[in-house]
Amino acid sequence: MTARPKPSPLFLGIDTGGTYTDAVLWSEAGGPSGKVLAKAKALTTRHDLAVGISGAVDAVLQKAGTDPTAIKLVSMSTTLATNALVEGQGGRVALVMIGFAEGDLARDGLKTALGTDPVVFCPGGHDVHGNAAKLDLSGLEAALPELEKSVSGFAVCAYFATRNPAHELSARNLIRDITGLPVTASHELSAKLGGPRRALTTLLNARLISMIDRLVAATEGFLAARNIAAPLMVVRGDGALVSAAFARQRPIETILSGPAASLVGARHMTGLDDAVVSDIGGTTTDVAVLDKGRPRLDPEGATVGGFRTMVEAVAMRTFGLGGDSEVALEDGVLSPKILLGPRRLVPLALAGMMHGEAVTSELERQLRAPNPGRMDGRLAVRTGVPERLAAGLTGAEARLYELIGAMPQALDRLLTSNAQNATLNRLVSRGLVHVAGFTPSDAAHVLGRQANWDAAAARLGAELFARRRDGRGQFIAASPEAISERVLTALTRLSAEVILETAFAEDGLDGAATVAHALVQRAVDAHPGIARLSVALDRPVIGLGASAPLHYAGLAELVGNDCVVPEDTDVANALGAVVGQVRVSAEARVSQPKEGLFRVASGESVRDFNDEAAAIAAAEKDVRAIAAGRAKDAGTDSAEIEIASEFRVSTVEGQRMFIEAHVVAVASGRPRIAV
Repeated sequence: MTARPKPSPLFLGIDTGGTYTDAVLWSEAGGPSGKVLAKAKALTTRHDLAVGISGAVDAVLQKAGTDPTAIKLVSMSTTLATNALVEGQGGRVALVMIGFAEGDLARDGLKTALGTDPVVFCPGGHDVHGNAAKLDLSGLEAALPELEKSVSGFAVCAYFATRNPAHELSARNLIRDITGLPVTASHELSAKLGGPRRALTTLLNARLISMIDRLVAATEGFLAARNIAAPLMVVRGDGALVSAAFARQRPIETILSGPAASLVGARHMTGLDDAVVSDIGGTTTDVAVLDKGRPRLDPEGATVGGFRTMVEAVAMRTFGLGGDSEVALEDGVLSPKILLGPRRLVPLALAGMMHGEAVTSELERQLRAPNPGRMDGRLAVRTGVPERLAAGLTGAEARLYELIGAMPQALDRLLTSNAQNATLNRLVSRGLVHVAGFTPSDAAHVLGRQANWDAAAARLGAELFARRRDGRGQFIAASPEAISERVLTALTRLSAEVILETAFAEDGLDGAATVAHALVQRAVDAHPGIARLSVALDRPVIGLGASAPLHYAGLAELVGNDCVVPEDTDVANALGAVVGQVRVSAEARVSQPKEGLFRVASGESVRDFNDEAAAIAAAEKDVRAIAAGRAKDAGTDSAEIEIASEFRVSTVEGQRMFIEAHVVAVASGRPRIAV
């Protein structure tokens, strides 16, 4: 009797984006690229992420007719961390700076990122060789009882902690013992020098912990309810996979998770080794370059929301441009241009679908007014996050937050002064309130090119926007259809600009944004001027995202090369999440504080040796062990480890003089799957 072939394991990919949560069921069987068995979408529900996740996954399971217990691996990518940084959102955290002066906050954008969050300075820290200054945490200890009431977590950064983390560990333990709140220490995230930028990275990580924790908890709860006993993985910003537990502690590493997954998915779907990948979502457009089948990485650290972090990630440029971008008018000109983003609004079509009469009645009231108002077509609604995340509100913020409820309220009724508008923006930045308004998604509904939400609410919003006046006092558009066409045309043009800007920046050209804007402007201008300008990419564009077929239809002529939109472009992120590998690294540094003494700093240990070869051997052994442990924690049992060493030496009178060595171990392997 012939034995039946063993069924191929099934993999579930999930992508939680700013607007939609996608799910895809994939099998390794079915050819070199495997096979997508089913795919589905559901709205991302920020107040309770489990609702959106269950909607997408249940739909994909029903389409495939699959027993949930047959799934052997679940992998997830997300744009939540990226969107939070772009939109300036996140929990309120306290920053603890050990060995730094207040003037250090002015470096690397740290003061801007800190905003109104509290900071505590403590004496201490180390020098470049790991020698300690005197640590005094008494000021921190005194401040903790009050801070505990107003923050959701802590970020700790000590001077030269990458050479000796002892003072960060002391502060971390003190905070945990007294408050029990999450604490991020900078040495856990980066081994690079540059204290203020490391502090910035740590601060952002601490802000994101509650958000990513809610996402992971929601996903784990859903999987348990469906009897899916499979490991849960998360895509990191460099495209590698890590376990959910790993991601919970280091959520900053999930910035650009969704875009990184999309690159992996783009390569998998098209087979193109060299391409510019542009992924348009609801909130952002993410552009990156594929070279020889691999995404370019940014060794200096990912830049998101205007902040340069120390997170090694895909060399991705993220722009506040998407289907849900805020539509605005250029100020102070006779013929104003359409401006898009960077802020995301809840599309009126979506708000109308979710809240019905509460939205459309307000829009109709505003249309009946004889003259347009500056707040027409704008409504506010609570996001529904847990009340504890509203800790630390000012009096004005708390009063306005009380007025905003679970049903949308028109801003012209809600706000009575410009000061209240600024207060509302702060509530939006904290992730406590959404603003609904006219977006490109609404324009697509008006023109019948999108039909998944409430087209009537979208049309009302377009009518309100069309009757705004230009510098001559004339309506800016004759009809809802006319303004909608202008909005979609603007989105395609801006998409071409950000793609060209990325290409110029990758080529090292200055003024990339200005040149890209000028070239696209000349390409579409009926009277291009005396100087004829043209540009062409050396590789095709891969257009990703559910709205890519709509917004990228006219892209090829603007960028001078093909635009390929794959069949499963709408779930590229979710697909990329299940076809990647686990990859983690560990670093050690060997320095020479004085002649004949070699100091090894690896992980959380610092050791001295009298022989260079012994120190290097110890460093290599350490990083191998650390990388193996991290690989296991990250979700693989079959990691291959490669070690590379880089030496800094000088020659004095013909003699070699050791300065420093940098030892790196990289462990990679396929994630473990359920048996």
